[in-house]
Amino acid sequence: MATKKNKKTTEIDKDEAEDQIIEERTPIAYDTREYTVQAIVDMYEKKEWIVPRYQRAFVWREDKQSKFIESVLLDLPIPYLFLADEPKTGKLEIIDGSQRIRTLQVFLNNMLVLEGLKKLDKLNGFTYNDLLVSRQRRFGRKTIRSVELTENASWFVRKDLFERINTKPYDLTPMEIRKGLIDEKLFNFFNDCSKNPLFKKLCPISEKRLEREEGAEMVLRYFAYSFKYKKFLHRVDEFLDEYLIQISENYNVNEMQADFDEMLHFVKKYFPIGFKKTGNSKSTPRVRFEAISVGVRLALQVKSELIPKSVENWIDSAEFNKHTRSDAANNRLKVIGRFEYVRDRLLEK
Repeated sequence: MATKKNKKTTEIDKDEAEDQIIEERTPIAYDTREYTVQAIVDMYEKKEWIVPRYQRAFVWREDKQSKFIESVLLDLPIPYLFLADEPKTGKLEIIDGSQRIRTLQVFLNNMLVLEGLKKLDKLNGFTYNDLLVSRQRRFGRKTIRSVELTENASWFVRKDLFERINTKPYDLTPMEIRKGLIDEKLFNFFNDCSKNPLFKKLCPISEKRLEREEGAEMVLRYFAYSFKYKKFLHRVDEFLDEYLIQISENYNVNEMQADFDEMLHFVKKYFPIGFKKTGNSKSTPRVRFEAISVGVRLALQVKSELIPKSVENWIDSAEFNKHTRSDAANNRLKVIGRFEYVRDRLLEK
């Protein structure tokens, strides 16, 4: 459905739009290649081609797998595979095409019984081994094209393409995208922190949000804001990505763990209901968690043996609620303000 235009588009508007298109077009380093079916399966089985951690499991049903095999046999156009060169290992990450690749693998390994075929209905009930040997050889030599993002593509380009391509079966959250891009040890650290029993008690998160890596996202936000909050401008996703790039080659899990645990135990001791809005809350707003956790960290940086006045004097105040409204999420002054408000209340004498 078309959206109504609020104003007439002028020639100046058109020129400015064209300038923006030219400015934002980033040259992307990529290659196009063709691989035989046999080569694709061999590299997948040797783990030279890998499915990123955020990717969904092998979910195609047998009838859909069969239809894809039929398309290959009939030389019908097959969508390009989309791959990315993993800079550290030189392996190829399968950004788009994992279901097709895994279908080829199960077929060549004789684990798929073809069904529901319309054009090649005489193949229903066949496995790969039931084909003539000559047809097996021809099938293995069939080629499928790929687009490969090279190792020279920047982290931000890779992430942008991951987001644009991986929109089904549902849009991926930013943290689900990061799961496939950042160092596995670092992501696992954020994830493990989110599974900490004390964190789960103080900061309940709904099951639906947990399934989308919300816990790891909140832990990441705590660390990024704790150490760089004054660098925040207006885009949370960009701010978090820049933090990850900055620390990716130099981080100490033990130090970060001690930092996180100290913050949690302080909250447990001095905040009656933790990060929750009410005692019965089953999920915790991000803004509230950020305000309290980062505010605590900033206060402890000033005074490590801090014993604050009762937080009950301000935790339910109109002023604190104003600082933790959702509309304050991306405003730079409000972001800084809510952290420093909690810090200053905790340091009050």
